[in-house]
Amino acid sequence: MHWYLVGSAALLVAAHAGLGIVAVTTGWVPPSFRRRVARPRLFGWSALAGAAGLGLFMFPGPFHGHDAALTPTALVGILLFVASTVLQVMSQRPGGRGPAPADTGTG
Repeated sequence: MHWYLVGSAALLVAAHAGLGIVAVTTGWVPPSFRRRVARPRLFGWSALAGAAGLGLFMFPGPFHGHDAALTPTALVGILLFVASTVLQVMSQRPGGRGPAPADTGTG
């Protein structure tokens, strides 16, 4: 069962990194993200950083076993993943819902 989890995680991290590489090199973003993303290259860098952070956290960390010497590597992975989240927020359009409805004063 362990190898199924490791294989699945490796495929997901590779797909995430592939999405980042495509976004950085071509500026293409998947259709589900196009409306929100204003800076596709920054979105790609955030995807690459997220994939690296997940890889650093999962593979030397919990999937490897209980080894206290690998804790700093796992923590760097978590910090890199958090930094990728900040980059992803920076790549999106501000105020994603549009203007607030005007108050008509009725009611």
